[in-house]
Amino acid sequence: MKIGIVGCAGRMGRMLLAEVLATKGTQTAGGSERPGNPYIGKDIGELAGAEPSGVSLGIPILDDAEALFRVSDAVIDFTVPAATAHHAALAAKTGTALIVGTTGLSPDQQAEIDGAALKTAIIQAANFSLGVNLLAGLTRQVAAILDDNFDIEIIEMHHRHKVDAPSGTALALGQAAAEGRGVDLGETAQRVRDGHTGARRAGDIGFASLRGGDVVGEHSVIFAADGERIELTHKASSRSIFARGAVRAALWTDGRAPGLYSMKDVLDL
Repeated sequence: MKIGIVGCAGRMGRMLLAEVLATKGTQTAGGSERPGNPYIGKDIGELAGAEPSGVSLGIPILDDAEALFRVSDAVIDFTVPAATAHHAALAAKTGTALIVGTTGLSPDQQAEIDGAALKTAIIQAANFSLGVNLLAGLTRQVAAILDDNFDIEIIEMHHRHKVDAPSGTALALGQAAAEGRGVDLGETAQRVRDGHTGARRAGDIGFASLRGGDVVGEHSVIFAADGERIELTHKASSRSIFARGAVRAALWTDGRAPGLYSMKDVLDL
């Protein structure tokens, strides 16, 4: 399967490229970057460690994302919301499967993805880690069992460079908790607390975001009642887990009908 990577020169892009090269049944279709990026025109092997060992992949990095989509069976996108919306339109135009790991999308940007899924297979996930997706499933199950005497709080921590908060994964965990409890997350989410907030409103799902250092990603879902507390936690120590899941998702799209899928579908959870 020919897999392309947009934003291939970034930290996640390089990790994805290395995972594609290491996975049986896949080959690198190439990669693209924004016009003006210093890697444009260079061999993509430089990003995967093939250079300077003397091994060239013979594939230049492009500044034309559409050209990459046309030679790929699937494209993996861990970029930024505006770019992802554009890539969704290219996926629909070319019929190329798209794997979306970008978070922080606006409603209009999400609508672009939803529309593209009418024409091609798209897998969208806030987190491609197997462990995190199992955590979401457990969160949904526990929330369904416990009543609202258990307050739900979600805490996440990421590296200092992350630009959106709460993380997309934290919001996905909140959605899982809301589904388990049978409530609307939009009506129950408490995303900011500052100053004299008063007592905690019963039934809320709270979020707290921490930023610092080089933390890859840590998420905890806390169910707290009088006299007892349940904590479900996942800690990521390497971004390779996200790359591994994304490549697995790309392989899953082979022969798949158009539609918007999630890692729940890929892992048959």
